[in-house]
Amino acid sequence: MRRVVVTGLGCVTPLGVGLKHFWTNLIKGQCGVVSTAELANGAFSRIPCKVAALVPTVNNDDIDDVPSKWSRKRAAREMDIGKVATFSQYAIMAAKEALEDAGFGTGRFGEDVAERVGVCIGSGIGSFEDVYETALKWTNKGYAGVSPVLIPRLLINMAAGHVSMKYNMKGPNHSASTACTTGLHSIGDASYFIQRGTADIMIAGGAESVVHPLAIAGFARARALSTGYNDTPEKASRPFDRLRDGFVMGEGAGVLVVEELEHAKRRGARIYAEVKGYGLSGDAWHLTAPPGDGDGAFRAMKAALRDAGAEPGKVDYVNAHATGTKLGDVAENAAVRRLVVGEGGRRPEEVNVSSVKGAIGHLLGAAGAVESIVTIMAIHEGILPPTLNLDEPGDPPEDFDLNYVANTAQHVNVDLALCNSFGFGGTNASLCFAKYKD
Repeated sequence: MRRVVVTGLGCVTPLGVGLKHFWTNLIKGQCGVVSTAELANGAFSRIPCKVAALVPTVNNDDIDDVPSKWSRKRAAREMDIGKVATFSQYAIMAAKEALEDAGFGTGRFGEDVAERVGVCIGSGIGSFEDVYETALKWTNKGYAGVSPVLIPRLLINMAAGHVSMKYNMKGPNHSASTACTTGLHSIGDASYFIQRGTADIMIAGGAESVVHPLAIAGFARARALSTGYNDTPEKASRPFDRLRDGFVMGEGAGVLVVEELEHAKRRGARIYAEVKGYGLSGDAWHLTAPPGDGDGAFRAMKAALRDAGAEPGKVDYVNAHATGTKLGDVAENAAVRRLVVGEGGRRPEEVNVSSVKGAIGHLLGAAGAVESIVTIMAIHEGILPPTLNLDEPGDPPEDFDLNYVANTAQHVNVDLALCNSFGFGGTNASLCFAKYKD
């Protein structure tokens, strides 16, 4: 079977724009969660949850001095932003960085290779703000208030479409939309296209921008969001911690260049890691909650390892989905223990697990893509990113006995790692990444 490797990484996150800024801030233990109480003309103040993880922005006059922050003016240089929704803008910028990082530069692919290059970028929700604003305009102005580019701005596959047009990618043009599992499914699906010979290069990932009062209100009404740390937003996202009380919404994008191994070797590409396995499962249980024993998560991870031809005892690190909800963290913790301790025979303290959602919140459809980048960097750099705000693992405490990399990064050699994502509707995925060995 054709082997798939990762040769480029790009991201837009609440910890900064660009891989270098994001990774440096993450390892330092910085947090991108902020208060929303004064935003949107005070609309967030009417919602129990008043925190979110936002991509940092900069005054347009200073864009050349602060490349680590998002600028609408800089984005306008790259695209016609009147036709491109924010989630697609994030994807385009992340794809640009990933392609440059992979050594492809900023130009379009030539016709001799264009049909062997594809894109698979998805989103969980898409342009929520466009729906809201257009509904208001429809109410006030009727037909005249509807933009002629409304539908293209809304469509989930438009992030992939814009990237493909910008770089002349004529291979598979694909887009997943599977709630919070979107990013992981996109990378896994892209890897499948390469394995089966449909493409040699795929640009894969996820993007999301839905930190909007109505979206926050919807999740808050479902009692999914943190509400107890509005005055200390940096403490609100608490994966695995006993005092966790819900997740924190975030925004951003993560994009990977995945490539057939021999193709990457011929052009002398740097290889970050190898995509070894991809596992999927369904809970068939509940609309928003996982089964308490984490059976669906367990089966997804087991399937990823089976696809990779690896044993549970060989897993050096698990990048957990762990969002900081009471039910979700218990279920995933049980699944990891069952797999790596129960079947793998590892002592609990030897099992390295962390969640970066304490630092960047939950990026929904972009989460799996950004967290795949984190997992790959853990392999490449030999550093485990910390789980912030983890003061006392628990609930129930006797079962939380793994190494959760609490609050401080750890230097550990990582040869084999799993990255998990789970979504509403009971959709689960796990990717197995490994250190590249010829």
